[in-house]
Amino acid sequence: MRTYKTQMEAAKLGILTPEMELVAKKEFMEPEKLKALVAEGIVAIPCNINHKAISAEGIGTGLRTKINVNLGISGDCKNYDVEMQKVDLSLKLGAESIMDLSNYGKTNTFRKELIAKSTAMIGTVPMYDAIGYLEKDLMEITAQDFLRVIRAHAVEGVDFMTIHAGINRRTVEAFMRDKRKMNIVSRGGSLLFAWMQMTGNENPFYEFYDDVLDILAEYDVTISLGDALRPGCIDDSTDAGQISELIELGNLTKRAWEKNVQVMVEGPGHMAMNEIEANMKLQKRLCHNAPFYVLGPLVTDIAPGYDHITSAIGGAIAAASGADFLCYVTPAEHLRLPDLNDVKEGIIASQIAAHAADIAKGVPHARERDNAMSDARHKVDWDAMFDLALDADKARKYFESAPPSDKHTCSMCGKMCAVRTTNMILDGKNVEFCPQK
Repeated sequence: MRTYKTQMEAAKLGILTPEMELVAKKEFMEPEKLKALVAEGIVAIPCNINHKAISAEGIGTGLRTKINVNLGISGDCKNYDVEMQKVDLSLKLGAESIMDLSNYGKTNTFRKELIAKSTAMIGTVPMYDAIGYLEKDLMEITAQDFLRVIRAHAVEGVDFMTIHAGINRRTVEAFMRDKRKMNIVSRGGSLLFAWMQMTGNENPFYEFYDDVLDILAEYDVTISLGDALRPGCIDDSTDAGQISELIELGNLTKRAWEKNVQVMVEGPGHMAMNEIEANMKLQKRLCHNAPFYVLGPLVTDIAPGYDHITSAIGGAIAAASGADFLCYVTPAEHLRLPDLNDVKEGIIASQIAAHAADIAKGVPHARERDNAMSDARHKVDWDAMFDLALDADKARKYFESAPPSDKHTCSMCGKMCAVRTTNMILDGKNVEFCPQK
């Protein structure tokens, strides 16, 4: 029987949990070192006591950069079977986290099935679900109603929840004073802003923050402190609203740790490349090195249909500069709900960004797969190359679509392949291109 409520409480008590042991093994880290990082709060292991299928993962300093996949039901796209196919694809491709952002109808049926089958950690945004779950209009929802939804998600087994607790009266004042091009682009943040303005009340997640933490601690749910005032275009980045909210999130981080609730802090969505590194360092400083979770950031606003690329560029810079967790962005971002192919493209792009950052950060063993790929390329061993590729099916499909006449080359260079030429010379052979007369 557990003698602790949360992973953080266990770590502070000197208890090495099974989840810590598993994460330490995955990360090639000494378990005692990992335990100290969890106790300090700079590593989180989101793992609800009711999520029985999970294979625990760690997020934070010194660990591999993890990626998250967003999916879920909406009023215009409510095919549960398709969303579950996206879940299966995400698990197959190795995503460490899935967020159910469903915002239509009674979403708990889909969420329960998701939690029952998913080895990846599961996140939600209770604010999205409040209207459908409670069957009330926004202005009719009370603070206690919001808490009911949080408890319902916790009981179901959700591992982390995005709670927009930092958008309070002070941060709203800064937002209103410093005019933006895009205003508020966070769905949950905009709903809370509307609720606050219509009712005249303080943000319920801020006003009753201790009650929120008590619910989360009971089920060992990690709080992901949402950035309601994140920039929605590069012109709005690093403004008064974003920074004032970040200051509040730093205080909320410490309050959560005092109650042994694990914390992640969410970060900006759109930002020019030259601002990313400074923002990562600022977040880590203001939020006491809590794990940092970023959406992108997208480094330009003019590439709809290609935002998995703009996001991967920003995500790689962010993670190399200290971000710990990347939320994928698909080619469908800003356009529609992603289909299966969009999900795949988004996952692969985020995995490239995360892996590139891990190499830059010197994460243990991060280069091993790259070195193995180099060995396979040196030998011109195509099967080994496909096995090592992030997307083996796509790599093999490209190669086989224009097969070379010589299996030790590809159709781009043919017999003039640099690797083939050098290998032959080093093996003491002559390089000949013209047929013998």
